[in-house]
Amino acid sequence: MLNEEIRILLVDDEDDVLEFLSYNLRKEGYQVFTAGNGIKGLEKAIEIIPHLIILDVMMPEMDGIETCREIKQIPQLKSAIIVFLTARGEDYSQIAGFDAGADDYVTKPVKPRLLVSRVKALLRRHRAETEHPNNQIELGGLVIDRERYVVIREGEEISLPRKEFELLQLLATKPNKVFTRDEIFTKVWGDNVIVGDRTIDVHIRKIREKLDINNIKTIKGVGYKFEL
Repeated sequence: MLNEEIRILLVDDEDDVLEFLSYNLRKEGYQVFTAGNGIKGLEKAIEIIPHLIILDVMMPEMDGIETCREIKQIPQLKSAIIVFLTARGEDYSQIAGFDAGADDYVTKPVKPRLLVSRVKALLRRHRAETEHPNNQIELGGLVIDRERYVVIREGEEISLPRKEFELLQLLATKPNKVFTRDEIFTKVWGDNVIVGDRTIDVHIRKIREKLDINNIKTIKGVGYKFEL
């Protein structure tokens, strides 16, 4: 897909931020649309079905976390890549964002080259997943359906937020292999994303609780593995 075919939606309550980001992304050839708050962002997303959405966290009307959750409930928007934009660096804010289904995090003030690089990397990864899907992984009593982003356990379909799903999928691709924390951060969140030390632990805990499994083992001081 060419850049001019890719639709990016920017949602932020600061006009100067929208103008600045729009300018830099349009220079790369992307179609860029904007909205000034979460409610308008949701309406615009339904209208244009963007490939990627950049969401400010702190906004009036509806904040970025809630907007992301709403977006993920709409079937035609489920595959949209979501990047959070915020001046806040607290761990809880990042964990809440990823738990809502975000794919990445960019901190204000935004560096244009970093943002463009992050957008390109996310679109490349998404394109590769779409063009070369490994549709299902079956192990440990689970069916991990990559195409539909659901996990099936004992006939029940369980939906996980995107990062939880990708973390489970990563561990399941190589059963009994120990994935280091650094390896997990790189493959699930990307090299340039800064997240708190507890982020992986929180995601693992939620996966265990939601799927009611004990296959995911903690290797103290190293990382995690999916044990058969």
